[in-house]
Amino acid sequence: MTGTQAPVTAAAGSAPDRGGEGRPGRGKALRYIAGRLLTSLLSLVAVMFTAFFLFRILPGDPVRAMTEGRSVSVEQMEELRRQFGLDKPLPQQFVDYCLGLLRFDLGVSYQYRVPVVELIADRLWPTVLLSGTGTLLAALLGLWLGTRSAWRRGSVSDRVNSGVALTLWSVPTFWFGLILIVLLASGADLFPTGGMMTPGTTGAVAVTLDVAHHMVLPVATMVAVLYAQYLMIMRSSLLDEMGGDYLVTARAKGLRDALVLRRHAVPNALLPAVTLIFLNIGLVASGAILVETVFSWPGLGTLFYEALSVPDLPLVQALFIFFSAAVILMNLVADLVYPLLDPRVRS
Repeated sequence: MTGTQAPVTAAAGSAPDRGGEGRPGRGKALRYIAGRLLTSLLSLVAVMFTAFFLFRILPGDPVRAMTEGRSVSVEQMEELRRQFGLDKPLPQQFVDYCLGLLRFDLGVSYQYRVPVVELIADRLWPTVLLSGTGTLLAALLGLWLGTRSAWRRGSVSDRVNSGVALTLWSVPTFWFGLILIVLLASGADLFPTGGMMTPGTTGAVAVTLDVAHHMVLPVATMVAVLYAQYLMIMRSSLLDEMGGDYLVTARAKGLRDALVLRRHAVPNALLPAVTLIFLNIGLVASGAILVETVFSWPGLGTLFYEALSVPDLPLVQALFIFFSAAVILMNLVADLVYPLLDPRVRS
């Protein structure tokens, strides 16, 4: 009697255990997502506070900078301060700033006298075009060379690729851009020295070719400086994977080295590069401030530099928040996507 009841008891107790295992798994996933969302939200709030107080301590008077060289009376300067809200106490300015953010009102630029949102919208596309192209090419070149270097570790090509990448990575961006201008623009007259398009160009094909011609030097500068980080991360990650037992098993099955590399080693080695890729996607919105400034590219990076020179407080605050929010959002996406790509993170 007792022997016949034992299996029934065990079977009855096993069902709740299986259900209990599923619920904690879902609970962990929900806690993971909620934790990442909360962290991103707190980071964004910290950015909003920092954006206000950081640029208030910058030296210089915006009204005096905008009226420099003009015959302006003291009364007129005080009127400008009143219009910009600079005559209010700092706590009142902070309250107005927070209320504006809640209404998605980023204010009006001091120097351009137009809403900040319109300025960002006008300059966003050139920045995405330039930085997006440079980031994409840097990622493709770096991952490809990193794979070749790791698979041929210690070879001449490995040493040359790593040495050149690290050398270019250590070069100041603005200096490298200026060297390209001197060699290929001012000297050889092969490419434009700045701007996005030649004035007076018409026609879809002509405009496209002209913009591409203007992009060569700034994109080359970005790729030369950025691709090293992809190369080194991919090389290091692939070297770690090459000692795995699954690669020995794949070779033992008779697979050629090219197939072992493409089907087994590279997919696993790509996982650490995912975070870097998403991070740089977030940085696309901010653009390369130095590159845009050197090549007079009409993007958000140049706009940020121009706003800092005044300082144009509403504009620099809005751009700082916009740049930071893009990076925070892409980091959040990377955190949420990474467990889907790597089962080890889920466990």
